[in-house]
Amino acid sequence: MGKIIAIANQKGGVGKTTTTVNLAASLGVLEQKVLLIDADPQANATSGLGIDVVSVENGTYQVLEHAISAKEAIIKTNSPNVDIMPSHIDLVAIEIELVDKEKREYMLKSALKEVKDNYDYIVIDCAPSLGLITVNALTAADSVIIPIQCEYYALEGLGKLLNTIKSIQKIHNPDLDIEGLLLTMYDSRLRLSNQVVAEVKKHFHNMVFKTIIQRNIRLGEAPSYGESIIAYDATSKGAINYINLAHEIIKKNSNG
Repeated sequence: MGKIIAIANQKGGVGKTTTTVNLAASLGVLEQKVLLIDADPQANATSGLGIDVVSVENGTYQVLEHAISAKEAIIKTNSPNVDIMPSHIDLVAIEIELVDKEKREYMLKSALKEVKDNYDYIVIDCAPSLGLITVNALTAADSVIIPIQCEYYALEGLGKLLNTIKSIQKIHNPDLDIEGLLLTMYDSRLRLSNQVVAEVKKHFHNMVFKTIIQRNIRLGEAPSYGESIIAYDATSKGAINYINLAHEIIKKNSNG
């Protein structure tokens, strides 16, 4: 039975898509069968795995509309063991189109039932907002990873996201767990980075992943080649960080 993990933060630029793509690729390399769902209208996870967004005909949008089944929207990627449900700019419209639909928060959850057992992990890249698409992702998910960048306003908005998660637990998905808080864009030379790490650990203790994602130039370059960091430069710091994160998640989930 596949574990569904949403990667969410309503703040942009925290390393959400980078984490989704590279965690999926790392899990794949570690011989886990992975489905990446691009639930962000910007479609960066789709292009980040080398798929031409313009040519996408079937994807998350059509699945949320229930125009097609999840199976029909899934395509293979060049990343070992990783399939994707791609996104497209059309996805923006879904917020409006679902507004008056019954059970609108459950569209993704019900669509994924038929494919959930085909994967070890289903990783969802959420939009940087707390709109209806993100609510669908959190309602469908078993757990959520929250990336937090090691910068000045790191914890700003985190309270709002945690409240959203609480209300989704209360209303739509009582089984939703927090998989962990992931510190990203860490630079060991900066005092600020170290302060943020200390503060997040002080507040959230063992909810914080041991793995910290360091600032890494190769990590920033990889998406422009349509590759994960694993394919682009497997020896880079960024690749090692994400492989470590994948190990941490597999270990945590195999222990219960």
